[in-house]
Amino acid sequence: MVRAFVSIGSNIDPARNVRAALRALARQVELIGISTVYLTPAEDRPEQPPFYNCMAEIRTEMDPLHLKFQILRPIEADLGRQRTVDKFATRTIDLDLVLYGDLLLNREGLVLPDPDIYKRPFLAVPLAELAPDLALPGSSLRISDLARRFAPMQPLLSYTESLRKMLSLLKPPSLDRE
Repeated sequence: MVRAFVSIGSNIDPARNVRAALRALARQVELIGISTVYLTPAEDRPEQPPFYNCMAEIRTEMDPLHLKFQILRPIEADLGRQRTVDKFATRTIDLDLVLYGDLLLNREGLVLPDPDIYKRPFLAVPLAELAPDLALPGSSLRISDLARRFAPMQPLLSYTESLRKMLSLLKPPSLDRE
């Protein structure tokens, strides 16, 4: 099983769409946890509504390309995501594979680790919350050191707690092993 991280963002009915995306993701992969959800301004688009952004930690045996194109993209489509030439357009949901174990990958349609981790706090900060000691693949830089470079973001604590409660209800009860 590979430990991977998926960023989740929405600025069209974000409370509903982030919740729906997490439910859909949890039905298809082993969802280990989610970071705090943050309210962040739309990048370079002050006229757009703000985003809800968070990070999901998963475990999977799926190939990263399969995960992106056969799991994440269909979830986006089911939630009404319409891709346009404007990659910064408003969106119902945005699911991006950010890290996949220690894999370094540079293929059309998927670069791992996501190079935007270095410049976007809504990727680095939630990732550091879930995996503070993680060194970014191909680098000796710890994600917690990178995250400290960014200004604080506005956490949505009550909403995050409601998501975590919902997700705990979706998990099958574990069997105690002795």
